[in-house]
Amino acid sequence: MHIPDGLLDTKTIITTSIFSFVAIARALKQVQKNMPPKVVPLMGLAAAFIFVAQMLNFPVVGGTSGHLIGAVLVSVLLGPSAGILVMSIVLVVQCFLFADGGVLALGANIFNMAIVGSVGGYYIYKFITIIIPGIFGKFVGIAFGSWSSTVLASLCCTGEIAWSGTVVWSLGFPAMTSIHMLIGIGEGLITTLVIAAIYRTRPDLAVADIQGPDISKNRPFTDVLIYGFMIIIGLILFVSPFASQWPDGLEKVAATFGFESKVLSRPLVPSPIADYQVPGIGSLSTATALAGAIGAVAVFLLSFVLAKILSTKTENNLTQ
Repeated sequence: MHIPDGLLDTKTIITTSIFSFVAIARALKQVQKNMPPKVVPLMGLAAAFIFVAQMLNFPVVGGTSGHLIGAVLVSVLLGPSAGILVMSIVLVVQCFLFADGGVLALGANIFNMAIVGSVGGYYIYKFITIIIPGIFGKFVGIAFGSWSSTVLASLCCTGEIAWSGTVVWSLGFPAMTSIHMLIGIGEGLITTLVIAAIYRTRPDLAVADIQGPDISKNRPFTDVLIYGFMIIIGLILFVSPFASQWPDGLEKVAATFGFESKVLSRPLVPSPIADYQVPGIGSLSTATALAGAIGAVAVFLLSFVLAKILSTKTENNLTQ
């Protein structure tokens, strides 16, 4: 669902960039105000996991593939404001390091996946928990909120492309929605399974509204980082080379309605690892795995450093 450059006009680029800037600024203030110490390592780990997970396209139907967005996954674990920041960092790294998503379209991609995906999906999850109480309601909310985040992001993506005159809304809407309703099933399933696994093995890492008061505030997170990175490295080495090569939902719709020719043939800003292939390496699987490792480390460090800075400011404010 990463919009490339060439599909959006100037007014859409400016509007979505302003919305995204305001939302990120608001998220920074919220996270700085409420940053618990345990979020510092988890923000980095969540960013690395989301980055790698988005590399793993799964086949959907009719030669179309999809991948995890992960906005609800991060938002349920860390809160929607942290979700916005983590997702934005992932999208920025994907754009400039891997040419995944356009530079001018970055504001739109952040708005769709980081903001609409995180906030919209999270509050749908919260609404479901009101209707269905108990732990069962929590996981029903996670599944439905994750599915909804994919569909909502695709609706915004379609609206932006239609507002830019790239595709007629009456054609783009049913095509994009139907594909991403299917992709959303995978999103909901993966998100629910990951959070369920965390809840069963390390309930102290789950958000308070899932598992109750934090029973292990002072528990070290070295083991979390070690095992988390082991899983991420395993996905990079053993799974990413076999990810589906079918086009994703937006690429499929662009090919169907003939506006793929509007995509710029070359990125506006040269990317050192375009298309997730480290140059100069003969083995395709090795080049992909190495690109995944570089990206995972990059988003981990950026998210970890940002969380550390915000956490330090929070502690300073509390001691004053």
